[in-house]
Amino acid sequence: MHTYLFVDGLDLVVRSDSRMAGLDPRRLLRPGGPLYPRDMPRTVEVAAEERPESGPGRLTVRVRLRGETVIWSDLMYPGVDDGAVEEVRFRLRQYLGEVQRAYAAVLQTRP
Repeated sequence: MHTYLFVDGLDLVVRSDSRMAGLDPRRLLRPGGPLYPRDMPRTVEVAAEERPESGPGRLTVRVRLRGETVIWSDLMYPGVDDGAVEEVRFRLRQYLGEVQRAYAAVLQTRP
């Protein structure tokens, strides 16, 4: 099972490196887990190569909370206009709602 991370309708993982697959959603999306924002910024591993070759083999994002905004930075993937996306921002309430919704969906599909 993989986590799919979409930003503005684009799959962040595939657009960053098509050899990668999102990590287990039970790990990334769990309450208080890696994608939950905190006051202190931190680097979060969100994907890994399915069949590792040469190269870093991991995809990370820097997650931080600034007021009511969640910021993902240290990104580098082509956006809708093919320009480089280096940072994305989310409204805290909407972000937490989506993470919680996705985690609940994962729990419903669990055997």
